[in-house]
Amino acid sequence: MTEARRSARAYWLRVLAAAVLFIAFIVVIDVAAHGAFLRPSNIVTVLRQITYNFILAIGETFVIITAGIDLSIGSLVSLCGVVMAIVANSLHLPAVALIAVTLLAGLAVGAAAGYANALPVVKLNLPPFITTLAMMQIALGFSYIASAGRPVPLNVSVFENTGYGLFLGGLTNALHLPGIPIPVIWMLVAGVFFSVLLTRTRFGRYVLAIGGNEEASRLAGIDVAKMKTLVYVISGVCAAVVGFLYMALFSSGSPQTGTGNEMLGAIAAVVVGGTSLMGGRGTIVGTFFGALLIGSLNNAMNLLNINSYLQMVVLGAVILLAVALDQLRRRFFSA
Repeated sequence: MTEARRSARAYWLRVLAAAVLFIAFIVVIDVAAHGAFLRPSNIVTVLRQITYNFILAIGETFVIITAGIDLSIGSLVSLCGVVMAIVANSLHLPAVALIAVTLLAGLAVGAAAGYANALPVVKLNLPPFITTLAMMQIALGFSYIASAGRPVPLNVSVFENTGYGLFLGGLTNALHLPGIPIPVIWMLVAGVFFSVLLTRTRFGRYVLAIGGNEEASRLAGIDVAKMKTLVYVISGVCAAVVGFLYMALFSSGSPQTGTGNEMLGAIAAVVVGGTSLMGGRGTIVGTFFGALLIGSLNNAMNLLNINSYLQMVVLGAVILLAVALDQLRRRFFSA
């Protein structure tokens, strides 16, 4: 059996094992919740709850695959949301044009912050932990300065449908089914796009190669600095998208938005989804199921009326277990 076939076989065995464990987990949760978990309305609730963390986790996946980390994503959500609210309030454009220009402004801020995150890493070889930690404080500070420390309410209503509207709401109502929130559609589109980018393009292969062996990638002719810069830009762009969705949801841009558990939730989804913190391995599909697993666990604990403080303990234990299993896997297969 060739090396490629053995690798493919091992990959699909991992996928099958993960699928079986996830299904068993869902069944146990639904039984414990007396059938409340698998109700269509609750499933839609779970998908909505994981939307923001998953989109953030997409960008984090690219960064972690290169053996980096981005701690600034929560603050970038705040900064981009505030900037977009200010832009939306200052322009007088038709609805579609206003939405497009506002989103582009946020994407530009997120991309610029991602680029600023990457420069010290690729030019000065500084640890990503330190550079993105600094950006976390800088972005948060700028968001408070721009907003004067207060939420910036939108004076237009064109974003409301994006924030909490339903996709094909009339059809789902006619079929007596819960509507699909529009943010969930954003999540699915982002997931498909970036999954294809990672698995079906030269850029994605280069990202995986750099995470596996950066020096060998450099010797093979890959522009490592450029590729690593782009992954941080992608992370900033994903944070901007979440900032836009939060702004639309709350009808305001707030410096407090995104500074909660978003960063922890995104990193947790990446790790639980099978991306190695050592770099070189990871998928967007895996990250989605990591986010879904964490979201399902949180939802189940809410249904079972488990103390919110205990939920924090459980989430921390899940992250630790995922990292420990990754290290054991590396030791076992490298032996």
